[in-house]
Amino acid sequence: ACAFAGLWNCVTINPLNIAAGVWMMLNAFVLFLCEAPFCCQFIEFANAVSARADGLRAWQKAAFYCGMAVFPVMLSLTLTTLFGNAIAFATGVLYGLSALGKKGDAISYARIHQQQRQMDEEKLTGTLEGQA
Repeated sequence: ACAFAGLWNCVTINPLNIAAGVWMMLNAFVLFLCEAPFCCQFIEFANAVSARADGLRAWQKAAFYCGMAVFPVMLSLTLTTLFGNAIAFATGVLYGLSALGKKGDAISYARIHQQQRQMDEEKLTGTLEGQA
């Protein structure tokens, strides 16, 4: 979607639209290299780029993908750039959510909160006894 929208964005006279379209096609190529290297078997360095991208942490991938997707939108704010970069941005958001980790259950959070409250009460009563 990013590559097709980038190509469609290049069919214009406005230089900012052309720059955004070229950047979008570059984004699509980088996403293919990092996420689906089997689609780029004819490129010699595809496996090396994919291995390096797999070595990155999830938050680093999230920042990279979201940053790549936001740049063309800042260059040329059109529906084509918005819809074309939506998938790349969504990929970054998903990596960001995976970096946050698994959601905890309510019971464990309630226990932690109760223990914290008991510790606070003990500290408070300890300071009150110390003052008396």
